Amino acid sequence: MTESFPPDVNGVAHCALQTARHLVDRGHHPLVVAPAPAPGTGPDTDAPCPVVRIPSLPLPGYPQVRVALPSRRLAAALVTHRPDVVHLASPFVLGVRGMAAAARLGLPAVAVYQTDLAGYARTYMGAGEAAAWRRIRSVHAAADRTLAPSSAALGDLETHGVPRVRLWPRGVDTVRFRPDRRDEELRRELAPNGELIVGYVGRLAPEKHVELLAGVCALDGVRLVVVGDGPSHAHLTEALPGAVFLGRRTGDDLARIFASLDVFAHTGPFETFCQTVQEAMASGVPVVAPAVGGPLDLVDHGRTGLLVPPRDAEAVQGAVRSLAEDPARRIAFGAAARTLVEGRTWAAVGDRLIGHYEDVLAGRRTAVAA
Repeated sequence: MTESFPPDVNGVAHCALQTARHLVDRGHHPLVVAPAPAPGTGPDTDAPCPVVRIPSLPLPGYPQVRVALPSRRLAAALVTHRPDVVHLASPFVLGVRGMAAAARLGLPAVAVYQTDLAGYARTYMGAGEAAAWRRIRSVHAAADRTLAPSSAALGDLETHGVPRVRLWPRGVDTVRFRPDRRDEELRRELAPNGELIVGYVGRLAPEKHVELLAGVCALDGVRLVVVGDGPSHAHLTEALPGAVFLGRRTGDDLARIFASLDVFAHTGPFETFCQTVQEAMASGVPVVAPAVGGPLDLVDHGRTGLLVPPRDAEAVQGAVRSLAEDPARRIAFGAAARTLVEGRTWAAVGDRLIGHYEDVLAGRRTAVAA
């Protein structure tokens, strides 16, 4: 059960899809339950397994996010599918109902923490962090196990009283995202005067603080490329003069863009993991990212990229400038980044997830026997 699934483009949707694919590859029989996409969206052609869609509405002010409505389809799906374990991806609305349904049916549940709701509350409402953590704690306390994507997220969950937390990072497609997809023709289109290309890939939303890249636009000989869409698009076209906005890109097209960058810059301070950092590293691109949350596990400062204080525009600009002025350092960082992530495949990470399922099921059997 996931709060988001393709055709949505975000970390939760991508992780849920990769998880379903891996379970099928290993001979298991997953069923995905997710909010229905916007009307007119095509069928689930990429889904490797059956998908039950729950009626949904767009989130006010952020129509790219769909919120599931109450529906009998959820419980009916569980009864019909008869799962051994219920996987709750970033439980918030649909996941909370799924947790309750699993409990009624006596099914074990594994909850995957992926969204920093407390950080979002601070961004969008200027308050509400304590209430957000109360909700997170109440939801995840009902699960047999909570999986955190990074050591920072694991620490946050434990600090706020969430029990039974284990680490489960994310994989990266090292076949799709690789250095040899670098495209010189694309580079000439993006930077016709031979500028150094710095890229951001992700949602264009307030919590991502993409406006911190304004200083990068001011650097001589640097071209900023922004990939993604979201409610902040119009604001950012004004805040980032000279930047090239490519909109939402996916698949091999996105991989080609990643590999064609000289530096990847991420600005969001609320990342529980940060998948785009891994995709940049797999593409052989050095990374500039805030020294908080998920990037702390991903970026080896001074070896694969540079970590900077969060929400510090001058630090972002300075880090990019230092890499722009040192081609040899950029190349060394990029090569080290690729080497570092080569073992982090979705297959390896997916097998670790199945291990968590098996532990939870064994714990249930032991409890019943006792």
